[in-house]
Formats: sequence, structure tokens, C-alpha cells
Amino acid sequence: MREKKITTKNLLKFIFGSAFGILMFLVPIPQGDSFTTLLDYIKSFLKNLFGASLPYVLMVLMIISGVLTLYNFICKPDWIQNNNYLKKGFSATPFYLISKELGMVIACMVVLGFGPEWVLSADTGASMVDLCCTLVCIVLSFSFLMPFLTDCGIMEFFGVILRPVVHPLFKVPGRASIDLIASWFGASNAAAILTREQYMRGFYTKREAGYIMTNFSLVSIPFCLLVATTVGISNLFPAFYLSICITGVVLAVIIARIPPIRTLPDTYQEQVGQQLVEDVPPEKGRLAYAVELGCKRAESFHVKNILEGGMEVVMGMLFDLIPIVIAWGTVALIIATYTPVFNWLSYPMRLYLQVFGVAEAATVAPATLVGFMDMFIPALLIGGVESVKTKFIIGALSLVQIIYLTEVGTIIIKSEIPLNLWKLFVIFLERTLIAIPILVLLANLFVG
Repeated sequence: MREKKITTKNLLKFIFGSAFGILMFLVPIPQGDSFTTLLDYIKSFLKNLFGASLPYVLMVLMIISGVLTLYNFICKPDWIQNNNYLKKGFSATPFYLISKELGMVIACMVVLGFGPEWVLSADTGASMVDLCCTLVCIVLSFSFLMPFLTDCGIMEFFGVILRPVVHPLFKVPGRASIDLIASWFGASNAAAILTREQYMRGFYTKREAGYIMTNFSLVSIPFCLLVATTVGISNLFPAFYLSICITGVVLAVIIARIPPIRTLPDTYQEQVGQQLVEDVPPEKGRLAYAVELGCKRAESFHVKNILEGGMEVVMGMLFDLIPIVIAWGTVALIIATYTPVFNWLSYPMRLYLQVFGVAEAATVAPATLVGFMDMFIPALLIGGVESVKTKFIIGALSLVQIIYLTEVGTIIIKSEIPLNLWKLFVIFLERTLIAIPILVLLANLFVG
């Protein structure tokens, strides 16, 4: 690589473009008792702008997705097949076609208010429609800003700087630290989308992307505070959040070294190949090389990148992913809410909790597994628990389990990373079983 990459123009693009990306995604801004980001402000602005019409906007998007996907599946018209954006949004296998049609039907039922209560309930379909309304706003605000974080050189810069720490500890490139920070202060699904796009562009292998999505897509600080408030331990929030961070780091170190993550192929996306360069040449200093890589990346950054990259993400998320999130999420919540499946499955977890002396183990055992469906259900299930220490343990557990089908799980399955539903459940169980003794120890330390 030649030093001429560090030109004034490239350096300015690297500095100011990256600074804008960091400001939007990573800089924590005080919000009441917690923190948020400018990206979250934009999301909230869009949500307020749409107001009461947002569910109807979502319904129209789902109808467009369902109708055009079915039309494309049957007729394969040239105007869709020859357009990369439309093909990304409206192509589907038979299974995903059924999922998208189901998502369209559920959205229409909930928004228009017809159908059985177990679909329309605030615990099932209505919850998923509300979640996906928020996801629409996240996608619209996130998509056209993401290139400032990914294409201006800051990920290359931090990749080189942090590789000596991040790679030995977590077995991933240094640039993965950006994903972690983005989810801490933003949203876990936004961080998962960021990781997916980085994999598709050749910056992560299948193993690395799968690992980052299942370990680094932590929920945001504001949501952690919401859970603490819901279960009635907001007065313990500093210790609560510190426990989440400690447990999350320990889990990330362990999960990287055991199946199924360890056994995923360490190969890049076949169509693009490896694009990652983080090893420092012997003749160059780490900081100088980090700046050089950042400038090289910034050299190819143009307005066209913002528009093309943003449109690709928007089409993929709005018309391909969100209908599936509604379909799978609603089915998952129906199973969790209206069937005894999780009561049956949780008996071994009851015994496991009793081994570690967790009070009211029989009551909270289902909450240790139902988090696989959605991150907020465990907090609702333990509302009547009297033990503060148990609330602390189960509340924190629900936030380090990470793999929620209604959020991160569906994004992972819909990506090209070889993690199916069964492997995700195995990783979920690993995280749960390892986290419980750690959280019991921390609860004994902090709660007494």
C-alpha cells in the first residue's frame, strides 16, 4: 500500500465523515436518568412524525411486500428480476414466501382490528406490529447514515488499533468493537444489521459474523433501565448494568471457543471474498498504519455510496425482513403466551436454579427460556416475584441471552450466515446456563 493514500482530501473525508458517523451512532447523549444517541432521536422524530398513521404505513408496506413477492415468485417479471433493489426486496423461497404472506395477513388483522384475540392481543400480534413500526423508523434513519460509520475508514482505523485486544480475547477483528459500542448505546437489531452488512461486504467471515451477532448485539442502556424499572429494581441500576456488562464479556470469551460458534466455517462471503486488512506490516507503526487504512477506505467514499447502500438496506429490511419478523414473532409469542410449552420445558431449569440457591425457582423457571422468543417477556413474567435478588438475576439474564427471535434471531436466520433455528437455540441455552451462576455470584455481591 502506498503512502499517497494519505492525501489531504482522503484525510478530511476520513476525519469528518467518521466523526459524523461516530456522532450519530456512538456518542452517548444524556436522556433523563440514562443515555441515548442522535440516531435514536431521529428514530423518535420519525415515529412522532408518522404518529397514529404509522401502523397503516406498516400495513401498506406489508401488503406491497406480500403481493409483489407472490407475483415475482409466480411470474418472475423482468422489471423485478433485473433490478437489484427490487429483487432484494421481493425474492423468496417457498418457505419465506409463506412467512411473508403470513406477516402481511397478521399486520392487516392487527391494524384493522379483525380476527381472534390470540392474534390481536397486546401480548402477541399487537406487540409485533408495534415493534415493527419502531423497526421501520430505525431502518429509515439507520440505512442512509450507516455508510458514514462503515465506509469512511473509522472501522479500519479502530480495527488496527484494537486488534491486539479484541482478537485474542474474542477471536474477531478489531472492527467488531464498533458493533459492540453501537448496540450499547443504540439498538441491538441495528447492530445486528450492521454486522450482516459487513459480512455481505467481505469484512467478517461466517464464523465471525455469527459470533458477533450472537454475542455483541447487546440491548441498549435505555432498554436495560426499562427492564430494571419493570421488575422493580431501578434503585439498583448501576449494579444491575455492571453485572450485565461483566457477564456479557465473560460469555463472549467462552462462547467464541465452544461449538456451535467455533465450528462455523471461517470463510468469507463467496461473491466478494476477503476485504479485511488489519495486520500491521513490520516496517510501519500501528497508529500510522491505522490512519493509512482509514484514508484508503475514505478514498472510495462518495455520495453514491450513501444512496446505493441505503436503498439496498431499506429494500431488504422493509420488504423482506420485517414481514418475516411479524410472522415468526407473532407465532413465537402465541406459543409463549397461550400454551404451556415453556412451563413444560422449564422444569430442568427449575432444578438448575435450585442448585444455585435462587429463591422462587419454580415461579421464575419459565422466564429463563421464554426470552428466546422476546427479550421483554421475562420481565413481565417475574413482576409478582418477591425476592429482589431473584428479580436482579432473572432481569439481568434476560438481557444477556441476546438471541431473541422477535429481534436479533430473525435477522440472523434471514442472513446468509449458517446459523439455523436449532443452532441459535443451542447458543441461547449455552448463554443461559453459563450466565446463571455468574449472575448469582454478582447478585450475592451487589444485593446481599
